[in-house]
Amino acid sequence: MDAIINFKNIKQYNAFNNNETLNPLVSIVDLGKAEPRQFRRLQYDFYTIFLKSVKCGDLRYGLKNYDYEEGTLIFLAPGQVIGEYKEEYYQPQGTALVFHPDLLHGTSLGKKMADYTFFSYAVSEALHLSEQERKIILDCFEKIQFELKRSIDKHTKQLIVSNIELFLNYCERFYDRQFITRDNVNRGILEKFEESLNNYFESEEPYNSGLPSVAYFAEKLHLSPNYFGDLIKKETGKSAQDYIQNKIIDIAKDKIFDTGKTINEIAYELGFKYPQHFARLFKNRVGYTPKEYRHLN
Repeated sequence: MDAIINFKNIKQYNAFNNNETLNPLVSIVDLGKAEPRQFRRLQYDFYTIFLKSVKCGDLRYGLKNYDYEEGTLIFLAPGQVIGEYKEEYYQPQGTALVFHPDLLHGTSLGKKMADYTFFSYAVSEALHLSEQERKIILDCFEKIQFELKRSIDKHTKQLIVSNIELFLNYCERFYDRQFITRDNVNRGILEKFEESLNNYFESEEPYNSGLPSVAYFAEKLHLSPNYFGDLIKKETGKSAQDYIQNKIIDIAKDKIFDTGKTINEIAYELGFKYPQHFARLFKNRVGYTPKEYRHLN
């Protein structure tokens, strides 16, 4: 039966993995203590980060193009589901950092969590660590575990949250490194994005379906929207949305030269539902309205 196992709190997840609960809102979980179990779909109502070795069976699905073989970090936001049902058993391995959103209330990290876009990446877009990077991650885990094992005092929560924030900031740096070291792969994605953009606007899709979204092209390239957006930003210095809008403006400039078409007709051909939205975007990007630009040339 393909039922989803839902973990609603940290204590429940610790019990599932034979780990002691030292704090109801945060835990460093040694997955090696868990009993062998069947593959299942799992859902977590809290932030979950797995530090896995490459060949750990429960999370290996979809992991491709490894940059390093020392370890892999996978990030899940509350409510996400991972895994798939299989009848065979496996022995979990690795370490998990889990923390409930309630831990972050009233902290600076709580206000910044949306900035860590890798929590919305797909499993196949995991962070692959070098040996040195893995040691840094384990050091962050050790500091958190040190605080969990101490008697609680007025500094405990602040130090735990600060170390989680430090860990996440390192992960941002390591993802930047991964985007760079996978430059050949990224250039291929950028080329395919450009090709997909051209194909879209050379077809009837804009007229029939409207303006394309970042999510549309991410799906075409089999990437999550956040990973795709971050990749394009790293490669071009522009957001994916800006990249799309720049393409629209380039195409619009050529179409405006065709005086056989009205500005409204051009707007509809480009996928705008309302011509005034086209005129506003064009003015913001070019400094002239489409009509003014037509008369300049």
